[in-house]
Amino acid sequence: MHSLLAVVLATSMMLVQTSLPAQSPRTTVDRAVKAYSKIRTIRATFIQTVTNPLTGSDVASRGVMQQQIPGRLSVHFTDPAGDRIVADGKVVWLYLPSTNPGQVIKTAVGQNAANVPDVTSWFLDSPETRYRMSNAGTATIAGHATHAVALVSRDPTIPFARATVWVDDDDAIIRQFETTGANGLTRRITITGITPNAKLDPGAFTFTPPRGVRVVQQ
Repeated sequence: MHSLLAVVLATSMMLVQTSLPAQSPRTTVDRAVKAYSKIRTIRATFIQTVTNPLTGSDVASRGVMQQQIPGRLSVHFTDPAGDRIVADGKVVWLYLPSTNPGQVIKTAVGQNAANVPDVTSWFLDSPETRYRMSNAGTATIAGHATHAVALVSRDPTIPFARATVWVDDDDAIIRQFETTGANGLTRRITITGITPNAKLDPGAFTFTPPRGVRVVQQ
């Protein structure tokens, strides 16, 4: 099952810098926090890979994410086609016919956009208190030079035990992130294209359960 991590997914600010020299993990994360504070809407394309250590299998998917901060999210998977995640401000709809046909899960959003799968906020809200940070090197992600930071969770409400984020040296976009749960399941999401403060599609945050599909309330 896809994570609402996923999507994501990641955002940017309109700040241009030259490629950065070696920097501390805190500096890297602080740059991202500052960048994301200027974002109100996001449109991004992504690739997700889920690795199961028990079976040794990798499952890949891809799609388009649109986000209006806070509380509204649309993830439309193009592969597998038809899978959707929609948060309309009041309800989160999880419709994954590729793995669970005939069913859609409906969950109330809750106060302060609780239950909306905003992975960016998991990484960047009070990171100095929620994680132990360490340097994870540098890498080129989708043609962008990045610094990587490894995060070990101190917060039991975060739905993963550890993560790595790759932050763009130029504009502080999170170009890639990887999370590992307590069960060892690993998800890596690579942002292949992103537009911050984008004009979003009309109707992106609306969802009507298909005819004949059972709605499960959570």
